[in-house]
Formats: sequence, structure tokens, C-alpha cells
Amino acid sequence: MASAPTLPMSNSPQSSQPPISTPAFRAFVSRLFSSIRHGFSNRRPWSEMVDRSSMARPDSLTEAYSRIRKNLSYFRVNYLTLLALVLALSLLSHPFSLVVLLSLLAAWAFLYIFRQSDQPLIVLGRTFSDRETLLGLCLLTVIVIFLTSVGSLLISALMIGFSIICAHGAFMVPDDLFLDDQEPANSGFLSFLGSAAASAPAVAVRV
Repeated sequence: MASAPTLPMSNSPQSSQPPISTPAFRAFVSRLFSSIRHGFSNRRPWSEMVDRSSMARPDSLTEAYSRIRKNLSYFRVNYLTLLALVLALSLLSHPFSLVVLLSLLAAWAFLYIFRQSDQPLIVLGRTFSDRETLLGLCLLTVIVIFLTSVGSLLISALMIGFSIICAHGAFMVPDDLFLDDQEPANSGFLSFLGSAAASAPAVAVRV
């Protein structure tokens, strides 16, 4: 008896998609660095910030508050740079907290923010929905911030940075030229937070 002919079968490997949307990630990083460069280009000269001839003790709390408001607007980029420097020095002096915080940020980036919407998250053979992933990351963030030394370290660094900024703003006498050199509040150093984050999903939709 003749055997039935064997049909040829081809096992073509399925193309695996990357865990994150690479064009969206590249667009976010490019927009982020472009906005940071634009923000640093608007910073005031550091020599103007530490000019001792412009320092004077405020006569009242009202005057100190008024100075702080004007100086916050004028030295916005300088103050944010100083605050970031304080945070960086605090984290570098505590390597464990730095590693934990970077791991948390990486988890948010690769598991939720830049992960493709049609790419399910599979861990140990179990598929997690977007809602379960979001709840898990939120729970992990609460644990890291409130049950480890990361939260107290960040709060301490922010308090030190804000204290330095408020002290400088209260003693720096604002010039009348400040009023003629103001910029829109949404064009400063942190404007990339909305624009860069909004550009990433838009690119991901087009992919």
C-alpha cells in the first residue's frame, strides 16, 4: 500500500516585537534633551545670582515673600538646577537608594510608559492586563517611597534645596529690570514634561 504523501511544513519563526515602542522612546528622549538644552539656554548668569551687592536683609515677611516670588520667576532655571544638584548629591551619597530609585523608574518606563499597547505583559506564564500592571507599579512605588529609605532621602534633599532657594530669594533684592525680562511661565525648564510625554504616545499610535 502506498503511503500518503507528506505535506511539507515550514516552521517560520515568528517575529518578536520589542517590549517597548522604540520610535516613541526615541522621540521622547530626543524631545527631552532638546527641551533641557533650551531650558539651560534661558538660565541667568551665576555671577548675577551670587552678586553680594544685590543682597540685603528684608525688612518684613511681606517683603521677603515678594522677593521670593520675583526671584523664583527670574532665576527659575538656576533654582531648578540647584535643586537637581542637591538631589543628585544626596542620591550619590546613598548608592542603595539610588539603585532602588533607578530600578523603579526603569520599571515604570519599560513595563508601562513605553510598552506597546498590543504587547501584553507576561510574567512566569501569566498575562497581566494594563490595569493590573498599573496597580502593581503603583503598589511598588508606594512600597519603595514609604517603606524604604528612598522616601526620607528625597524629602530631606527637597527640604534642603527649598531652604537654600527661599533663603537666597529672600535676601536677593529684585531689580526693576526683572519685570522687563520675564518669560511665560510655561516656557521654562520643565516645559518638556508635558510636551515630551505627549509626543511619545502620538508616535506610538502612528507606529
